[in-house]
Amino acid sequence: MIRKHITEQTAIFFSVTKWVFLSSVVGVIIGAVVTLFLNILGYAEDSRSFLPFHYYYVLPFALLLTVWLVNTFAPSAEGHGTEKVIEAVHKQDGKINLAVIPIKLFATVVSIFAGASVGKEGPGAQIGAGVASALSDLFRFTKQDRKKLVICGISAGFATVFGTPVAGAIFGVEVLIIGVILYDVLLPSFIAGFAAFTTAQFLGIKYTYYNLHFYQNISLDMGLIAKVILAALFFGFVSDLVITSVSLTASYIKKIKVSAYTKAFVGGVIIVVLTLIFGEEYIGLGLDTISDVINPDPLFGTDVHWYTFLLKTVFTSLSLGAGGSGGIITPIFYIGATSGHAFGALLAPEHVVLFSALGFVSVLSATTNTPIASTIMAVELFGIDIAHYAALGAVISFLISGHRSIFSSQILAMKKSEMLSVKIGEEVEHINIDLEDSERHKISKLKDRLHIKREILKNRKRVKKD
Repeated sequence: MIRKHITEQTAIFFSVTKWVFLSSVVGVIIGAVVTLFLNILGYAEDSRSFLPFHYYYVLPFALLLTVWLVNTFAPSAEGHGTEKVIEAVHKQDGKINLAVIPIKLFATVVSIFAGASVGKEGPGAQIGAGVASALSDLFRFTKQDRKKLVICGISAGFATVFGTPVAGAIFGVEVLIIGVILYDVLLPSFIAGFAAFTTAQFLGIKYTYYNLHFYQNISLDMGLIAKVILAALFFGFVSDLVITSVSLTASYIKKIKVSAYTKAFVGGVIIVVLTLIFGEEYIGLGLDTISDVINPDPLFGTDVHWYTFLLKTVFTSLSLGAGGSGGIITPIFYIGATSGHAFGALLAPEHVVLFSALGFVSVLSATTNTPIASTIMAVELFGIDIAHYAALGAVISFLISGHRSIFSSQILAMKKSEMLSVKIGEEVEHINIDLEDSERHKISKLKDRLHIKREILKNRKRVKKD
């Protein structure tokens, strides 16, 4: 018995030591590479001022270049990044083409520079996962170890981009399978996220945090709780709208029988026209708008319209569908924060900033099926006072959005209602949903009872007439 215990503890000690070392090294490397990406992206955005015309006029040509780069050198770099990493983990044991790293970096910089409504976190996660995969191949790790290291790469990339190391770590182990957290990768993901985040800070990356405690007293209040529940339902429907819009736009554009380059150019032209009509706040990263609606001083968000989140959804769907390269989560933050601002302005003006913050994390939770990571992100970004409301909003919106995801390669390991019949273990894009037989029977019995009651009422009316 003692010998078995010693053997167990020794094996665990060496395993922990191994992964502390590997994830630390990988985290530092990914932190440095993603910092390079963020700096290049920052320089590109700053250089827009050198153009003698509005920077978004080059968008049709930028989308052409992006499509050519991806199709020619790294087809797996297509789309919004995180989706391809999830697919690689599930179907290729984490194997990612090394060419993805430079191509994804350059294509994303070109897209965002020209005003495509995409984000930087998807490329950050894909670059991080690509670095982890390349290191695994270099040192000839086993498939299982490579898979673990690639998941660490997702966490490290996410933590580096947004400055949320704990949420980044949880996101990496929660986003792959709906309803399951990969506990065997939890330690290395935490360490990789912390190492990458610390490296980025050391190299000069600055992050923005908002502690809402200094703006207002967010104490437990039954009236406010009721509004949060109502808002969470709203955020669930907003998330469903985002998923539907992005997937249907991409599907429709794909069906158009012209070359990908023609689609990219025409898509870019359409976005330019929409920008001239509605304004520049819907293109690019949109970080200024996000900052305005979550700023502790609510005066910053007064120029944001109630329909802003709807227009951002349209711009993002077109940008990704036309071939833009970049992430989807930054636009989701924008859509969530501005939809929360619209809700708060209508039903809770005194707490409008709180609802903007809740929308930020709740729409993330519902579109990506990551309620735990989203709740932790709320605490890291906005302070501990928001924790209980963020948890409530994140979980309710996660359930309301249904068995859908912005990442179609996620695998389902739970069903969100006992009334539904859903096949566990399927990818989200292949899920068929129906009512359980018992629920069908209940509905059938209810219909029969209603029919009988209607007949009784009809007979009574006839008797009265007679």
